[in-house]
Amino acid sequence: MKLPKNAFEIFLQPGEFYWGDADTRIRTILGSCVAVTVWHPAQKVGGMCHIMLPSRARSAKKTGGVLNGKYADEAMTMIMSELNSCGIAPESCHVKVFGGSNMFKTLRDISNPIGDRNLEAVMDQLDRLGFTVHSHHHGGELPRYIIFDVWSGWVWLRKH
Repeated sequence: MKLPKNAFEIFLQPGEFYWGDADTRIRTILGSCVAVTVWHPAQKVGGMCHIMLPSRARSAKKTGGVLNGKYADEAMTMIMSELNSCGIAPESCHVKVFGGSNMFKTLRDISNPIGDRNLEAVMDQLDRLGFTVHSHHHGGELPRYIIFDVWSGWVWLRKH
């Protein structure tokens, strides 16, 4: 889909989070990481996070209260903060989840790979906060390229 006239693109690096309006396209590449897209169809706002790990060994309070989008629990807190500032309830959002691949050949035989742990943490957080996952594509052994157009809510996935 062609970008609207005033649109701009954001490329998320691992651990980053971005929230934007209807002029925004957000892209990222995933391996064992998990991306969550959240979109509100009426307000045409939404965001994406690129989660690397289920949680931090120490709480954000011990790090000066600064949240970090690379952790599932903290990324979900960041999303909730944006929703609250817009007056949006989680149940009115369209949520899509991608990633959690088991990319590393030498680690494919371990019992609880990081991709699985990331995905489990994300799904637990989404459920706890009252979100409904509308679409997902996760697991496997291949990386994914994700494009999220906030103006339409569409998410494109390309497996490498």
